[in-house]
Amino acid sequence: MKNFIDLRSDTVTKPCAEMREAMMNAEVGDDVYGEDPSIIELENLGASLLGKESALFVPSGVMSNQLAIGTLCDAGDEMITHRNNHVVKWEGGAPARLWGVSVKTCTSGDGIIRASELEQMINDPFDVHYNRTRLVSLENSLNRCGGKVYPLDEIKKIHSFAQSSKLLMHLDGARLFNSVVASNSKASKIASYFDTISICLSKGLGAPVGSLFVSSKDSVDKARKLRKILGGGMRQAGYLAAAGSFALKNNIERLTTDHHHAKLLAEAALSSGAFELEFESVDTNIVWLKLVKGDDQTIAQKLKEQGILCTARGGVIRFVTHLGLSESDISKACEIIKSACSQ
Repeated sequence: MKNFIDLRSDTVTKPCAEMREAMMNAEVGDDVYGEDPSIIELENLGASLLGKESALFVPSGVMSNQLAIGTLCDAGDEMITHRNNHVVKWEGGAPARLWGVSVKTCTSGDGIIRASELEQMINDPFDVHYNRTRLVSLENSLNRCGGKVYPLDEIKKIHSFAQSSKLLMHLDGARLFNSVVASNSKASKIASYFDTISICLSKGLGAPVGSLFVSSKDSVDKARKLRKILGGGMRQAGYLAAAGSFALKNNIERLTTDHHHAKLLAEAALSSGAFELEFESVDTNIVWLKLVKGDDQTIAQKLKEQGILCTARGGVIRFVTHLGLSESDISKACEIIKSACSQ
């Protein structure tokens, strides 16, 4: 099989030798009984990093996001999010299907929901015609909006408005640590403005499987039951949790390398004359490019023939960097992109 430089997603990462060793040596038990020491260690580590009381290890970020909605909302409630956020764009309509929660979306071009908009979006709680607006869900970093880091000042304003309006807040932090290192912030500072947080371990952090649902002890206890209902109660999953702990201990600071690589890819693509940035800057490890000339599928095929995999749809190309890419991989990819896309 041909060795590709895989820029489709940071979900393609594989465990390094040291992570595999940690997995092999993990002490395990039955997690449904609360007896897996490696899972307990991971959950305690995640909660500590985010400054929360408790955490719950789950198979995927989708499950973690949905546990937040199921924990914070009742059937018939409404949540507010951005139309490009993962929770509404790529989770199969789960809020409605699983919890009976409707979704109202903000449509700003940069992916940012602003506190000034929320006042116009929430329903009047005293009008019997409307359902209760219960939850605001943000995403950080913003995948479909160029890997943008959500401005902390705007999060603060949204939090203040949410408190005054009796709204709860969830953070889809699938790539939260990309935002943390890019903005030189503390994860616990960002997390302090949210009732629940989801973090993914199997993207840039390099673990093979898993996410964490992080919140108060009461919310995690409720989410644990919902996880079981959804089929997410795992048994001797400490082998996977050990990889997550290794990732959190060793792979956060190195995300700066991925961000540097993304900027190099963006520069190469722009120099080819075939693209322009879909968003104004490259903040983290995701590059979204609009085609100036040509067809996205044709470009993607050209790149594939020369050893590069990318995501292409709707007239845009996405490159995502990750720990599976070396300096030489990025250098080679930049040269291929410049030559293949300028033809």
